[in-house]
Amino acid sequence: MRFFRDLSLSAATAGFVAVLVGFTSSVAIVFQAAQAFGATPAQITSWMWALGLGMGLCSAIPSLILRQPVMVAWSTPGAAVLASAGLAGGFCMAEAIGAFLICGALITLAGATGWFERVMNRIPMAVAAALLAGVLARFGLQAFGAAQTALTLVVLMLLVYLLARRLAPRYAVVFTLVAGVVQVLATGRFNAGALTLEWAVPVFTAPQFSVAAFTSLALPLFIVTMASQNLPGVAAIRAAGYDMPISRILTVTGIATLVLAPFGAFALNLSAITAAICMGPEAHPDRDKRYTAAVVCGGLYLAVGLVGALVTGMLIAFPRELVMAIAGIALLGSIGGGLHTALQDERHREAALITFLVTLSGVVIAGIGSAFWGVVAGALALFVQQYGVPQKPTRP
Repeated sequence: MRFFRDLSLSAATAGFVAVLVGFTSSVAIVFQAAQAFGATPAQITSWMWALGLGMGLCSAIPSLILRQPVMVAWSTPGAAVLASAGLAGGFCMAEAIGAFLICGALITLAGATGWFERVMNRIPMAVAAALLAGVLARFGLQAFGAAQTALTLVVLMLLVYLLARRLAPRYAVVFTLVAGVVQVLATGRFNAGALTLEWAVPVFTAPQFSVAAFTSLALPLFIVTMASQNLPGVAAIRAAGYDMPISRILTVTGIATLVLAPFGAFALNLSAITAAICMGPEAHPDRDKRYTAAVVCGGLYLAVGLVGALVTGMLIAFPRELVMAIAGIALLGSIGGGLHTALQDERHREAALITFLVTLSGVVIAGIGSAFWGVVAGALALFVQQYGVPQKPTRP
């Protein structure tokens, strides 16, 4: 099978790091969102089953078909919106499920009509690359910020990464991750108590629809998912140089959300952070073989969903500093590449810089994250600077 011929240790490691970063960085928010609607432990496990199944299938199958790294994740800002709205509005689980179904239908509509892809096609590459760099740079900052509480761990991982980049660049992230895990185990910071052997069992919840849930849950969930997740997700794809059928992939995530919503899948979308890990040169030097990292990631997502509490507990058992450090270090190449693409064209440089800074700021306005406002600011800058001004031909 071609997949096994193309698979490499670095790609498999990239897939594992993507799952490690994706789950441990936001799984607590998902738990909080479920608890905000009065979820039982069985329902919370069902949420993890549905999300793991959806992310795994939507990542692995399209990647194998397209031979490109298609990365799908849950909507982290969407989970945050649900957690806050659930506590403030007093909604029940049935109303939340109804909101998930509406959100899935809207995502499907956005993909089937192609309007979202048409909007993305009008955004200059410099602005898209700056958007991605701004999203990823926050993880780079967090990696070094983790040194405040785990100085030895962060310094060790950074030194190993730099040495490996010089001696064995293809496996730099592999050696860095191994060094971090060994240090954590040696210092007794691995929380083995978080491990529990338990199979996930899906729990079906009949939906209930209401105007209040539509305006307070469904619409905000859809808006932040499209603006704060799918937007930078497409930027990651474009910045990595891949030409994917965005509308069809978006439609698949919407349909998967519709099917799995009664079991707790609140919103599935294109990934940006984990996508950058699997689409970068650290995953595989050959761009055409990086899809294997996404397939490995999808398989691990499926394992997390099926095994449930055991795998989730294993991911949570690693200290947060390890996750922050490996995420930031693994994304260094993608951050540098994004900045290079964003700033190399002088005509778009200032707009790209504004996009980068607004996105990096993390500002949230009207419940919508900085990724959306970064694009708005960059587009406004381009309009003010270039509208009505004849464009000079670029040099070959």
